Amino acid sequence: MLNIAQTLLRWCRDARPFALATVVDVRGSTPLPLGTAMAVDADGNAVGSVSGGCVEGAVYDLCRQALREGGAPHRAWFGFSDDDAFAVGLTCGGELVVLVQTVGAAARPHLAAALDEAVQGLPVAVAQVVDGPAGLLGATLGVLGDGRVVSGTLDDGSADAMVADEALALLRAGRTARVALGGSGPDCPGPLSVLVHVQASRPRMLVFGAVDFAAALSRAGAFLGYRVTVCDARPVFATAERFPYADEVVTSWPHRYLERTEVDSRTAVCVLTHDAKFDVPLLRLALDLPVGYVGAMGSRRTHDERLRLLREEGVGEEQLARLRSPIGLDLGARTPEETAVSITAEIIAHVGGGSGLPLSRGTGPIHRTAPRRRFSPVS
Repeated sequence: MLNIAQTLLRWCRDARPFALATVVDVRGSTPLPLGTAMAVDADGNAVGSVSGGCVEGAVYDLCRQALREGGAPHRAWFGFSDDDAFAVGLTCGGELVVLVQTVGAAARPHLAAALDEAVQGLPVAVAQVVDGPAGLLGATLGVLGDGRVVSGTLDDGSADAMVADEALALLRAGRTARVALGGSGPDCPGPLSVLVHVQASRPRMLVFGAVDFAAALSRAGAFLGYRVTVCDARPVFATAERFPYADEVVTSWPHRYLERTEVDSRTAVCVLTHDAKFDVPLLRLALDLPVGYVGAMGSRRTHDERLRLLREEGVGEEQLARLRSPIGLDLGARTPEETAVSITAEIIAHVGGGSGLPLSRGTGPIHRTAPRRRFSPVS
């Protein structure tokens, strides 16, 4: 849904009727991820995509039908058919379920409040009921990063509170996911399946060492959507002119900057200085923080010496096991630009659970689906 937030916001503000088709379940290899949406307005204008082209025509027709006939939201399944693979099916071999619903006058103002946050680039989560009681199917609820509920069409107090709590948790994790909620207790709504669409602040990439490799890595990190900081203790090298793709360039001792800056589980720490006086205090701190990735540049000899010094500083083996060193995947990289690709490839593989092997050497689906988190019933 948030992939087309700007158009949806305009349609909501214009009080324009539209139908929304959202990918609410994926299995196997599918072109686009969970939560991707397509919308069609009353004039037949379409925006967005649910499959990268495979089933767009069929989904467009379902949206037009929903606008003509009204009725309750409904789900449509699309998969691969050996007999008619290029008709209405996914030629990649996966399966997806699309929820088709009309967005009426009652829902538009509430949805617009959340979409407005998304368009401004602010953190927001939009929870959408994709399975459950007919009266709640397709209902939405929006949550800001500070926990305020900015929209809600569930019209069920206990469901609102439960969905808002889980939407906030996923917003803080920066992850779009489908979750199962509800239970059989007297104060609980019936079981619900809710897809939480998340737009979070950009993840951070902290690059330590104002070297040529850092210039290339900051550019690659910005391309991938990271908020990039380059930090070096030497003011003659740590300049904005040398790192035009970085969001900020900081002159500070690396470990002192890391002590005072904000990090989370999505933060990537890349240490490119390969100088022990910078590396050791920085890595000792980084390996003790809840960051998502810690990598350090250097030869294998440098790596071995670095490990020895870190052990002398009291860093345990469990912490050392988190260190990606020498940094990057073995791509045969030589230039700073090639090395940046090597490093970012390792970060992508680490975040996405990839093996780093050529796809031609593997089997099974090429697109991974994040495991669903199932919450205990609340009573």
